[in-house]
Amino acid sequence: MGPKTRILDATMLVFRRHGFRRSSIEQVAEAAGLTRQALYHHFESKEALFRAVIERVHESAIAAEETAVAAAETAGGDLGDILAAGMTARMSTMIGSLDGSPHLEELYSEHLVHARDLYQTYAARYAERMVATISRIVRKQQLALPQDLSPAEFARLVEMAMYAAKSQYPAMQPSDAFLKDIAIMVRTLCAGALPKSQKPPVKKAAIPKRPTRRTSGGHP
Repeated sequence: MGPKTRILDATMLVFRRHGFRRSSIEQVAEAAGLTRQALYHHFESKEALFRAVIERVHESAIAAEETAVAAAETAGGDLGDILAAGMTARMSTMIGSLDGSPHLEELYSEHLVHARDLYQTYAARYAERMVATISRIVRKQQLALPQDLSPAEFARLVEMAMYAAKSQYPAMQPSDAFLKDIAIMVRTLCAGALPKSQKPPVKKAAIPKRPTRRTSGGHP
C-alpha cells in the first residue's frame, strides 16, 4: 500500500469519526502513521484531503455502477432491472463509504461547500453513462421509450426520481428503505418502455390555432 492510499484510508476514518469541522491534519497524520510534514508532502490542506476522498468515493461509485449494469445486462434483465441495478449499486457505494458515521449530514453538506465543482463534474459523468446505457439497451432490445422520449430525456427523469427519493431520506437513511424506493421508482418509469412492435401510437395533443387579431388603422 502506497503512502497516498494509506493517507486516504486514514482520512476517511478520521472524517467518519469526527466529521469535517472537528477533524485535523494532525489526526489524519497520526491515523496514517506519518508525520505532519510527510502528510503535507502529498496534501496541502484538510480541504485538499476532503476533495481527494470525495473523488475517490465517486470513482468507486462509477466502477460499482458499471459492474452492476454489466452483470444485469449479461443476466438478460430488462431496462428496469439494468438501470435499477446500476443506480442502487452507485448509491450503495456512496452510502457505504460513510456508513455508521454520526456526521453524515455534515459531511454531505460540506461536500457541496468544498467540492461543488466535483459534484457537478461527476453528476455529468453519471448522466453520460446512463444515457449510453439506455441507448444501448433500447437499441439491443428494440424498445420504444415512454412518450417517445429520447435516451437523454429519459435519463434525466431517472436522475430526477433519485433526487426526489433523497429529499425524503435525510442523509439517505435508513439506507435499505432509500435504496428500495429508488429501485421501485426506476422500474416504474421503465415499465412504459415497450418493444416497438407493441408500442401504441402516441397521441399528441392538438395545439389550438392562435386567433387572428383584427386591426384598426395601421397598428396591430
